[in-house]
Amino acid sequence: MDAILIQILNGLDKGAAYALIALGLTLAFGTLGIVNFAHGALFMLGAFCAVTFSKVISFSKQIKDESVTIFDAYKEIPYLEIWWGDFGALIVDFAVPLSIIVAIPVMILVGIIMERGLIKHFYKRTHAEQILVTFGLAIVIQEIIKHFFGANPIPTPAPDIVSGSAAVGALVGLSENLVYPWWRLIYIVFSGLIIFAVFAFLQFTTFGMVVRAGMADRETVGLLGINIQKRFTIVFAIAATVAGLAGVMYSPILPPDYHMGMDFLVLSFVVVVVGGMGSLGGAVAAGFLLGVLQSFASMNEVKSILPGIDQIIIYLVAVVILLVRPRGLMGREGVFED
Repeated sequence: MDAILIQILNGLDKGAAYALIALGLTLAFGTLGIVNFAHGALFMLGAFCAVTFSKVISFSKQIKDESVTIFDAYKEIPYLEIWWGDFGALIVDFAVPLSIIVAIPVMILVGIIMERGLIKHFYKRTHAEQILVTFGLAIVIQEIIKHFFGANPIPTPAPDIVSGSAAVGALVGLSENLVYPWWRLIYIVFSGLIIFAVFAFLQFTTFGMVVRAGMADRETVGLLGINIQKRFTIVFAIAATVAGLAGVMYSPILPPDYHMGMDFLVLSFVVVVVGGMGSLGGAVAAGFLLGVLQSFASMNEVKSILPGIDQIIIYLVAVVILLVRPRGLMGREGVFED
């Protein structure tokens, strides 16, 4: 039971990242009809928002270490800690969660620029052309990040207070030695809150209702005098923000590098197809489902019987589901079907 619980938590951890990226992909496809292969780059940009914010507030000064009396020794102290003492040190320690404050406006701006500057010109083009142009944009963004931050992963630590592990075994009546990293648990909860917020926004606000109506019948909504295009631009910015926030909070789990977005994009696109193109609920459900399946497939007991199964399990499931149900688990009728 201990091993099963750990694999479930690992699966929810991975699935949360897949679900958030797939949710943004599905928002873009459902509203604009755009297959956005640059969406993984938005996840990466969010992670590098955390990296940049951490570096900026960690600017330090060499201070003489008074505890060393035999020779002169110096230590690096962040300016915030010099100016504000313990409060400044606390800000530096909580750099990753605080970087959300910066990431939200940055990702909204990036989303609007992408949609207005490039993607709007491809609404009526084929999906193949959309994939090519957005994939090219993703490569450009990757190379820009590589130029400024280098090719190596950049560790971005979680706050010290949550850097340890939680005794999840004791909480559920299992072994007291069963522990799981606090930050991964926080990421699962954070993902759930973001997903809930997006669904609540679309379901219970007037803006969201108009967007859902536009997804179902864009022309009719336009005839009612509603500027649906303006609303769709905002939705694209929201999709970019969701991906960016997913990247911000994932940076302590996986040190950001310039190709992390592409690594997640391929898997997340498979998640979207499995869940059903255009289905928000399907994207979220498929994200968590495939994350858990991948986690169990990575167990040594499974890999000893089926070597390499953890690398292909998601694609195998996708093939089976699409053969049986081409529209995906929760996709609209007619999508990917003759």
